[in-house]
Amino acid sequence: MNKVIVGTESMIVSPHYLASQAGEQILQKGGNAFDAAVAVSACLAVVYPHMTGLGGDSFWLTYKEKTGKVRTYNGSGKSGAAVTREMFKGKESIPFRGIESVLTVPGMVDSWDAILKEYGSMTLAEVLQPAIAYAEKGFPLSNDQYENTVKNEGLLRNIEETAAVFLPDGKVPEKFSRFVQKNLANTLKQLGANGRDDFYKGELANRIISGLQKKGSYLTIADFAAHKGEWSEPLASTYRSYTMYQAPPNSQGFVGLMILNILENFDFSSIPYESYEYYQLIIEAVKRSFQDRNEHLTDPTFHDIPLEQLLSKKYAKEMADSISLEYTADYTSRPVGSDTAHAAVVDKDGNAVSFIQSLYFEFGSGVVAGDTGITMQNRGSFFSLDPDHVNTLEPNKRTFHTLMPAMAFKENKPYVLYGTQGGEGQPQTQTLMITRMLDYGLDPQRAISEPRFVWGRTWGEKTEELKIENRISANVLEKLQKAGHTVNRVEAFDGIMGHANAILIDEQGFLYGGVDPRSDGAAIGK
Repeated sequence: MNKVIVGTESMIVSPHYLASQAGEQILQKGGNAFDAAVAVSACLAVVYPHMTGLGGDSFWLTYKEKTGKVRTYNGSGKSGAAVTREMFKGKESIPFRGIESVLTVPGMVDSWDAILKEYGSMTLAEVLQPAIAYAEKGFPLSNDQYENTVKNEGLLRNIEETAAVFLPDGKVPEKFSRFVQKNLANTLKQLGANGRDDFYKGELANRIISGLQKKGSYLTIADFAAHKGEWSEPLASTYRSYTMYQAPPNSQGFVGLMILNILENFDFSSIPYESYEYYQLIIEAVKRSFQDRNEHLTDPTFHDIPLEQLLSKKYAKEMADSISLEYTADYTSRPVGSDTAHAAVVDKDGNAVSFIQSLYFEFGSGVVAGDTGITMQNRGSFFSLDPDHVNTLEPNKRTFHTLMPAMAFKENKPYVLYGTQGGEGQPQTQTLMITRMLDYGLDPQRAISEPRFVWGRTWGEKTEELKIENRISANVLEKLQKAGHTVNRVEAFDGIMGHANAILIDEQGFLYGGVDPRSDGAAIGK
């Protein structure tokens, strides 16, 4: 099990050690947390290419020490202006993979530009240097990338441009072999030289669109040119004596706040975190919150989401009162993609960034755009084709988004920065992590490393399972089964539990970093 890393000035956590090192390089060169965060983000796009990339989205929570303000940046893209449900006539749902799943403009590159322009001290070209080096010269292919490549070999082999990147020499590369992405390196160099607009309006945009349209994409250069992310105020609530921040819709962040609002009604001082009661309360709070999420979450410009009601303490008390410690409530879930990367940075001046990015499924759509080396996300496949569904597919619309970076504040200062990979699992794992830290005093590494669960339905299954690690005691597992949960015991540190990270800043200003043993991550403190 990993040990908590302690820093006296700064801390970086990410799910890949090379990305954490990239951020540290930027800090050593005099960059701030925002510069380092973009470097980490770009590096993850190279060294964790099955999880994230330039063809995907991102959400950011930022804290500027001098202003004392928390802000969020929505780096998710809209569906194309000509994308309609009629394009999928005769189909029950949008295909999860392939060119038909490439329906939304990727927003991550725009978010890099926005973060640097607003708060950075370095240029895009400077912070992209570590990512460019790893793409051009190669890096040891991670165990996680290897396993996901084996799992998706058929998908990757189907498309010539994709196979050329991820199946060099026509086969799955070996673990820890040098993995090189020359086309992606050239794209990053061009982006550094020409800036954000080249990706959305310039020569690079035209090459991306040309590559996609040759395969029948519905996206156009006008869709890319129209893209713009958004700065906004984060959602805020309280949990005991802490202030909790999440990104607003179309992020599912409000669910994380709803769950904590419910749990606030229970006294955890008399409930051990290894107990049946602890797991039962969290699972039941998750189920109730998910029902509201599934009913309301979409692009808020298309649907009025009643956040005031959903986040009210009165509503939370009503839901808490409906929870039984004896049996589980009967709710349903919808399976969602889970392959994501969260990271966080705190610098010597107290600036803090918690951010998360994704291609949605592993390798996203499976489509690499021409000769750019960019894998396109399949986030648009989560739109519904039902015209009466809140998240129905419409032109120029953002979809229901699972990405949700989080922060907890204590006495108006950042206390915990946290997040995780995992789709449906994100609110669940976040709740386990943060309650273990805030209610039980666990350090970030231990809070992450303790046993976890994920409730919900996965692809191809008709029932809602409670996947739970076999490290949890037999007595707890037996009680959960008796309460009516469909319990599926999985191996210790199973990857389905996601890759979590956290930074805790104590009263003395010391920084404690934790990364998931299930990932290839590293916490780097100074």
